[in-house]
Amino acid sequence: MSRRAGIGDGAARERALRVLVVNGPNLDLLGTREPAIYGSETLAEIEAGIARRAAELGVEAGFFQSNHEGAIIDRLHRRDFDAAIVNAGGLTHTSVSLRDALLGIERPFVEVHLSDPATREPFRRVNFLEDVAIARFVGMKAAGYHRALEELARRWAAGTIAPRALDPRGGGGPRPDAGAGNAGTEEAPDARA
Repeated sequence: MSRRAGIGDGAARERALRVLVVNGPNLDLLGTREPAIYGSETLAEIEAGIARRAAELGVEAGFFQSNHEGAIIDRLHRRDFDAAIVNAGGLTHTSVSLRDALLGIERPFVEVHLSDPATREPFRRVNFLEDVAIARFVGMKAAGYHRALEELARRWAAGTIAPRALDPRGGGGPRPDAGAGNAGTEEAPDARA
């Protein structure tokens, strides 16, 4: 059986898997927003549970939530993680830009939804992410995040996820101090100079 160098040869196990958990619009309202659909746990409680499970698995987990599509894309562009867990919320059904960002950063991701969008309103059946995710966990409430984390840890241990996190101190990636907006981009020189 042929393997690519750096994948499956132990390189992936020299350090912990770095996972970024991304939550999209309105997920900051968890616990009070339609608990019959999304459950009663707050986002902070869900993240604490993910952090505990990540520690058990020897995984480094980071968290990011925004109600703004551009902020989510900017965060993904930092590429300081090996893989991601993405609950894009309503952006799942509308955002070609988010899909393009997930493809462009070349990091595997697992799609998570607290409810099962396919069993809800017809407009939620449009999904711009499902065919580019390496796995999906839907309709499992907060347990879906744990299953996603376990799936990524399993693939990391098997060597099917390559170490990809850029060193936040340098190494050719975006500056770690680059904030939202254009703070990390250079402007073109003035042609009149």
